[in-house]
Amino acid sequence: METQRREEIQEVEHNLAAAAKSRFRRICVFCGSSSGKNPSYQIAAIQLGKQLVERKIDLVYGGGSIGLMGLVSQAVYDGGRHVLGVIPKSLMPREITGESIGEVRAVSGMHQRKAEMARQADAFIALPGGYGTLEELLEVITWAQLGIHEKPVGLLNVDGYYNSLLSFIDKAVDEGFVAPAARSIIVSAQTAHELISKLESRQFLSVIRSTSRTILTWLQS
Repeated sequence: METQRREEIQEVEHNLAAAAKSRFRRICVFCGSSSGKNPSYQIAAIQLGKQLVERKIDLVYGGGSIGLMGLVSQAVYDGGRHVLGVIPKSLMPREITGESIGEVRAVSGMHQRKAEMARQADAFIALPGGYGTLEELLEVITWAQLGIHEKPVGLLNVDGYYNSLLSFIDKAVDEGFVAPAARSIIVSAQTAHELISKLESRQFLSVIRSTSRTILTWLQS
């Protein structure tokens, strides 16, 4: 009984510490409108939502109520945090089934969706997903490289889903297509807790700023 009580206290202290130290007001999550075949992807989406709630971080995402989008947004909404979904009007019949989750902001197209999500967020996290998730992820990485933003970018690498992408990026660095410093723009972890902790890191943010300034100086010269 005493051991259980001590563990409960430690869990509460951990959650309070996590919430107190978060520098992010809202995180943008990119993810699939499908759930994926591996149940681990669905579990990871729910755990990410719960981590955001524990740290008192709001969510901005693609606005759908299906797939991983629906799972992470529902977890955040159920935990009492604000959920902002940004979705093109043309996709609403396809990606919103039943009641919408939280606040839904309809926009005219895909470019406006990405721009609004980026404007609203303090950081970005990609769960597993398909072409759309990959396109959103690579765009915010490119924006960081160009110095358009200084917001951290993370991959929730569930069961090694993004291993091939990370290997490709390493290959691009080796072959001279990506600057070594720019490789540090993206950070990955296997759990939501570890990933958000890395994104919170002052050292990681300083790498983003240094890389952005270096490349901006080169572009302007």
